[in-house]
Amino acid sequence: MTSLLPESPPAAEQQLVARLRAQDEAAMTEFYDNYSAALYGVILRIVRREEDAEDVLQEAMVKIWHSFQSYDASKGRLFTWVLNVCRNLAIDKIRSRQYRVSSHSQPLDESPAERQPAVDSFRPEHIGLQELTRQLNPEQRQIVDLLYFEGYTQSEVAEELNMPLGTVKTRARAAIKVLSTLIR
Repeated sequence: MTSLLPESPPAAEQQLVARLRAQDEAAMTEFYDNYSAALYGVILRIVRREEDAEDVLQEAMVKIWHSFQSYDASKGRLFTWVLNVCRNLAIDKIRSRQYRVSSHSQPLDESPAERQPAVDSFRPEHIGLQELTRQLNPEQRQIVDLLYFEGYTQSEVAEELNMPLGTVKTRARAAIKVLSTLIR
C-alpha cells in the first residue's frame, strides 16, 4: 500500500536546509553548485536571452539567501520552492517595461541605419524645433536644451541642475506637451 503523504526529503537536503536557515555561506555555495544549472535552464526558457537569464539567476540567489526563513518544508521540497522563486522573477523580468522595450529594439551596430551616411544637407536645427523651445518657460527650456540638444540623460540633467529626478521628468513631460500643441 502506497502512502498518500509526501515523501520526506533526503537527509542531505534536510541538512542543507538547516545550514541555509543558519545563514551558512558554505551551504549557499553548495546550494548554488547543486541547483544553479537546472534553475538557469528554466529561467532561460522563460526570458530567452542568456544575459537576462544570468541576471535573473543572480537576483534569485540573492532573494533566496535573504528570504530563506520563509521556506516551509512542510509545503514542498526545496527545489520546488526555489524553482517557484526563479520562475516568478523570470516572469517579472519579461513583464517589465524595460525588457519589453529592449526586446523590440536592436543594437545600433546591428541596424542598417547605422551604415547609412547622413545627408550632408540635413541639419536638425533647421526643422525649427529649437525656435519653438524659445516659447517654453525658462525652467522647461533649460531641461529640453540639455536633454535634446546637449544629449544629457534625465539623471544627468538632475545632477547638473541639482534637482530631483522626478522634477526633471515632470518638467520635461510638461515641455513636451507644450511643444506638441505648438507644432500642431
